[in-house]
Amino acid sequence: MSREAPERRHRRRTTYLRGLGAERLALLALMLKGYRPLARRFAAAGGEVDLVVRRGRVIAFVEVKARPTLDEALAAIDARKRRAFSRAVRAWITRHPASVALTLRADAVAVAPGRWPRHVVSAFEIETL
Repeated sequence: MSREAPERRHRRRTTYLRGLGAERLALLALMLKGYRPLARRFAAAGGEVDLVVRRGRVIAFVEVKARPTLDEALAAIDARKRRAFSRAVRAWITRHPASVALTLRADAVAVAPGRWPRHVVSAFEIETL
């Protein structure tokens, strides 16, 4: 086993824990805006939705990104990520068919050190919805 393996594991774990913290902060910010959580870290069909929240007749599927700046966090949601996200959203909808009667959208929450999270409503389209 190479010396890099433990360092890589440590880096991966640090990134994972940073992501969990960003998701908790994003959820707190959304709850303060009146959203209630329906799911966290929903994974299916080769994709993941960090948060599924509801406020009134709106279900928001939320991608949370943590980066050094808020702009970098939002820019990190690339086309590949949006496709995987959309697959997971479609799987969630299949498991919750009553949700199609509500307004569904893809939001993003950007998290950066020392800043309050930025919630972007309808940040991108959910593919083939």
